[in-house]
Amino acid sequence: MWGRLEVSGRGVLVMARTRGEAGMSTAEYAVGTIAACAFAGLLYKIVTSPEVRKMLTEILGRALRLAG
Repeated sequence: MWGRLEVSGRGVLVMARTRGEAGMSTAEYAVGTIAACAFAGLLYKIVTSPEVRKMLTEILGRALRLAG
């Protein structure tokens, strides 16, 4: 995972990453979070539209009438 390289003269240790894309996960999570929020906003707009709200109300009304 991590390699050590000793610089001669001062004895300073430098840590080098062996994985090239180790820092990419944070950026990918950020893009994924933004995409999920945009998708949630789109779904909210669709579900709260008058047409879909009317359809859902009719479906629930039918289900309640059938149940009893």
